[in-house]
Amino acid sequence: MDRLKILVVDDEPRMRKLVKDFLVKSGYDVIEAQDGSQALDSFYEQKDIALIILDVMMPKMDGWEVCREIRQYSKVPIIMLTAKSDERDELQGFQLGVDEYISKPFSPKILVARVEAILRRTNQAGKEENLEAGGIVVDKAAHSVTIDGKSIDLSYKEFELLSYFMENKGIALSREKILNHVWNYDYFGDARTIDTHVKKLRSKMGEKGELIKTIWGMGYKFDT
Repeated sequence: MDRLKILVVDDEPRMRKLVKDFLVKSGYDVIEAQDGSQALDSFYEQKDIALIILDVMMPKMDGWEVCREIRQYSKVPIIMLTAKSDERDELQGFQLGVDEYISKPFSPKILVARVEAILRRTNQAGKEENLEAGGIVVDKAAHSVTIDGKSIDLSYKEFELLSYFMENKGIALSREKILNHVWNYDYFGDARTIDTHVKKLRSKMGEKGELIKTIWGMGYKFDT
């Protein structure tokens, strides 16, 4: 399988090197850009970039401008890095079509985990139809789930929810993020619908329901 290309855009050389080293170690090819203008040049030249890690505050052209231009031509996944954890910035990012939003300082290992989760979700990191963890097997093609070899019957949303949890194993997911990805922005209720579905899903999973852990005040995390 060809190594997927990731474009890392940041005006701080040390930050670029840190991110690059972790991504290369995880099997990705990394292209670097030190400002927004260089980022766009690289994006148009390469053609096959799988994901972009983009800093917000940069000279010449900031991350918002770069994101806005790229979104006119491409739906390539974008992770925004910012020194500020400002809710308005985060909302602006999601309105522009940003896939993930990470505040500095951050753990490079968590960044790589987010990269892998997004690439799995966009079906770029190997076209695997099966998800396996802790004795649970999700067959996405057949839309079936088995636990320790025994089939369990899930509703469509329960299946999507379990798949999303397993694709993001080890990552804390807010209720809003789960709602946005599993309900695809088209559900106009509130986030409590998540709790109801998780409760039903855990019940059907028996002892394995304990793998879906509650993070109080935030959401959930699937971990084996």
